[in-house]
Amino acid sequence: MNRLAGVTSPYLLQHAENPVDWWPWGAEAFAEARRRDVPVLLSVGYSACHWCHVMAHESFEDEATAAYLNEHFVSVKVDREERPDVDAVYMEAVQAATGQGGWPMTVFLNAEGEPFYFGTYFPPAPRHGMPSFRQVLEGVNSAWTDRREEVGEVAGRIVGELAGRSLAHGGDGTPGESELHAALLALTREYDPASGWLGGGDTKFPASMVIEFLVRHHARTESEGALEMAEGMCDAMARSSLFDQLGGGFHRYVLRQRSNGTLVPHFEKMLYDNALLCRTYARLWRATGSDLARRVALETADFMVRELRTAEGGFASALDADSDDGSGKHVEGAYYAWTPVQLTDVLGEDDAEFAARYYGVTADGTFEEGASVLQLPQGEGVVDAARVESVRQRLLAARDTRPRPGRDDKIVAAWNGLAIAALAETGAYFERPDLVERATEAADLLVRVHMDETARLARTSRDGRVGANAGVLEDYGDVAEGFLALAGVTGEGVWLDFAGFLLDTVLAQFVGEGGALYDTAHDAEPLIRRPQDPTDNATPSGWTSAAGALLGYAAHTGSEPHRTAAEGALGVVKALGPRAPRFIGWGLAVAEALLDGPREVAVVGPPGDPATVALHRTALLGTAPGAVVAVGQPADGEAEFPLLAGRPLVGGQAAAYVCRGFVCSAPTNEVDVLRGQLTVRV
Repeated sequence: MNRLAGVTSPYLLQHAENPVDWWPWGAEAFAEARRRDVPVLLSVGYSACHWCHVMAHESFEDEATAAYLNEHFVSVKVDREERPDVDAVYMEAVQAATGQGGWPMTVFLNAEGEPFYFGTYFPPAPRHGMPSFRQVLEGVNSAWTDRREEVGEVAGRIVGELAGRSLAHGGDGTPGESELHAALLALTREYDPASGWLGGGDTKFPASMVIEFLVRHHARTESEGALEMAEGMCDAMARSSLFDQLGGGFHRYVLRQRSNGTLVPHFEKMLYDNALLCRTYARLWRATGSDLARRVALETADFMVRELRTAEGGFASALDADSDDGSGKHVEGAYYAWTPVQLTDVLGEDDAEFAARYYGVTADGTFEEGASVLQLPQGEGVVDAARVESVRQRLLAARDTRPRPGRDDKIVAAWNGLAIAALAETGAYFERPDLVERATEAADLLVRVHMDETARLARTSRDGRVGANAGVLEDYGDVAEGFLALAGVTGEGVWLDFAGFLLDTVLAQFVGEGGALYDTAHDAEPLIRRPQDPTDNATPSGWTSAAGALLGYAAHTGSEPHRTAAEGALGVVKALGPRAPRFIGWGLAVAEALLDGPREVAVVGPPGDPATVALHRTALLGTAPGAVVAVGQPADGEAEFPLLAGRPLVGGQAAAYVCRGFVCSAPTNEVDVLRGQLTVRV
C-alpha cells in the first residue's frame, strides 16, 4: 500500500515508490507498531538535502534493506519542513545523546513515540568508523527482541531529561543598553575583519539576522564599529561563492577546503536564506547607499521571482543541491561549476581569459574535477562593467541549457512571510512596483489557501492545495511580519488587519506563563515534549519572530496586550544576547526597535499626490529601528490605519507625523525634516 502517494510534500513523494513500506507521521503508524509489537524507524529529511538523497538511493531503494525494514519495523518518513515540531523534538534528543545532529535524521522509537537510539546518515557498508545501516537495524532489532527492559529504561530516561529542559526565560525584564552593548562586544570578538566572516571553523553560514541587529544598532547609537562589521560581512558573502554570481541568490553555506583554503558552497538554495538576505542587503543600502548592496538585493529578489515563484503566486521552498552533470549522474554543484574549457566554449578565448581572472576560475579548479565555482576574488570596480555584464549574461544563458536542479515547490507559510517582507521593501526602496506586486500575490495566496476563518494557519500548501499540518509559531510570526511590511509599503490597511488576526491567535494559543512562548499551539497534537526554542538558527525562531511582529503591531495600533507580550518574550534576549549573540540575532534586532520606541510614522495626504508619495518614500527609507509606517487619507473618525486617525493635512498639504512612545514631533510637510526625525538619535 502506497501511503505517501496522496501527500503534498515533494520530499515524501520522492519516497513514495520506495520498496520500504513508508507511513506518514500520525497516530495510525504508532498504532500499527503497537499492534505488531515492533519499533518505529523515524526518518526525517527534506527535499534539498544532499545526504538525504544519498541515503535514500543507497538504503531505502535497496530491496534487501527494505524487506528487512518492512519485516521488523514500522517506517515513518517526515519532511522536517512540513513538521518542524516533530523535527525539533527528536533533533533535541539526537543532539543531547550524540553531541551533534543533522539530516537525514534517523531515530528509533517505541510505540509511545519515545526515542531510544539515534543517528543521522548511515552508509550501506561500514566506513569511517560508522556502522552500516543494516548493522544498525539488526542491532536495534536484537535489543528490542532480547533486551526490551533496557530499551524501555533508555527511552524513559531520555523523555524525562527532555521534559526537564523547559525554558524559564521570559518575563524577567527587557534587554537594555548594557545587554545590547555586551552583545556587540561579543560579536566583535568573533568577527574576523580580514576575511569578513563571523565565527571560527571552516563552515560559514550567512548571518543575516546578526547583520540586521548591527545595522539597527548603528542607526540608534551611531556606532561605526557595528556598521563596519555589517558591511564587512555583507561584502564577504557577496563576493564569495556563497552568492550565485551569474543568477543571483545565495546558497545554503560555504565550506573552506582544507587543501587550498577556497570556500566552496553547499549548493542548495533555500527560500528563507534568500528572503532574509534580500532584505538584509536592501536595508544595508538604505543605511549606506552601497552599490554592491543594491545590486545584491535586486539580483536576489529577481532570483526568487524567476526561480522560486509558483503558478499560484507563492514561493517554492528550495532548489536542490544536486543536478544532472550531463551524463545522467546527479552531482552536487554540477549546475553551477565551470572549467576554463567551458568558459572558452561559451565566450571565446579573450573573454574566457577575462572571465577566469574576474571570477576566479583556475586550471586546477577550486571545486571538484578541475571545475571552479564563480566568485569575485579581485573585487569590483577595476574592470569594464559593460564587459562584465556581457560575460555574465552569456554565461547565464549557457548555464540555462544545463539540466536544472530539482525544485521543492511546496509553499511554507513562514518562509513566504519572509519573502513578502523582503520583496515589498526591496520593491519600495528601489522603485520596483513589480516586486511589490509579487509580494502582494504571495500574501493573497496565504490568506486564500493557508488561513481559515478563525485565523488559524496551515503550515504548507502545494499546487493550491492546503496541507494537513498546522502552522507553528514561526508561521504566525513571519507571516504577520510580512503583512505588516506590506501594509506599510502599499498603504492597504487590510494587511494590518490580517496581521492582527494572526497575532491574536499567538496571544491565545502560544503564550505561556511569564511571557514564554511555545512553538506549537495549546491545542496542537501532543508530542513527547512541547517544543520551545527561542534561539535563531537559519531563520528567526518562532519566539523572536512573534516578538517582532507583536511589537510592530502594537506600534501601529496602540494595543497594550500585544506590546506586553512582545516585552515578555524579549526577556530571553536579555538572558542570551550577551552570551550567544550569533544565535539570537533577530531577537537583538527586535530589542533595538523596542529601545527606539519603535517610532510611529503617519503620512496623510491624497493618494498619488507627489507630496504624499515623497513623504511616504522618505518614511520607508528612514533607518530608525523597527519604525512602522502608515499612509492614507486623513480621517476624523475610524481610519484604515489607526495611526491616521485625527491626523489632518497641514496647511492643506500632505504631512507626516512622527511619534515615539508618548511623545510626538511637530508634523511636517518637508521631506528633509521627516528624514531627520527618523535618522537622528534623539
